[in-house]
Amino acid sequence: MDFSFSYYIGLAGIMVFAISGAVAALEHKEHHHDVFSVFFTGFITAIGGGTLRDITLGNYPVSWVKDENILWAIFLGFLLVIFFPKRLTKLRSELFLFDTLGIGIYTVLGTRIALDHGVNFFASALLGMISAIFGGVIRDTLMNEVPFIFRKEIYATACLAGAVLYLILHSFQFDGNLNLSISASVVVIIRIIAVKYNLGLPKIKIF
Repeated sequence: MDFSFSYYIGLAGIMVFAISGAVAALEHKEHHHDVFSVFFTGFITAIGGGTLRDITLGNYPVSWVKDENILWAIFLGFLLVIFFPKRLTKLRSELFLFDTLGIGIYTVLGTRIALDHGVNFFASALLGMISAIFGGVIRDTLMNEVPFIFRKEIYATACLAGAVLYLILHSFQFDGNLNLSISASVVVIIRIIAVKYNLGLPKIKIF
């Protein structure tokens, strides 16, 4: 098993996605959430995008089935929410901290995994984006909310920008770990600026 820098960064991304999903469940005022439903929401948020990516690539068994450390990372994120719900809820409301960190990390790692499977440039970028956003899409759908990709703020586009940057730097044989850090940071920065200043892409007008 690969215990490299990117591996541990990936586990960190999974944990923050689990936190994001669990906190989202706690914040949802229309439903009563018990311990299991909070855990399940965090779980599906953390593994949704990676599972779709692995299925698309024919990478079986999918990552969370193959690597138990992923499940431990999810469980750790869940425990943090159980023990520190008020603090984590406050942090999440400030620029969607955990979603932002999660999509930054997962975008780049998803792109790297796609490249490792011999996928072309464009498909690698798209799979990186899907890895980052699909867990959140499932989470929002389960809670009967409009997924972030259909809201005004820049979300999926930030992931795509980070994925493309990673691929460009990779083509110039940039150091892998440094590339990962820079590209993930770009996703995070774009997302934070978009939320803070309420930025979005131009709308398509139907005449």
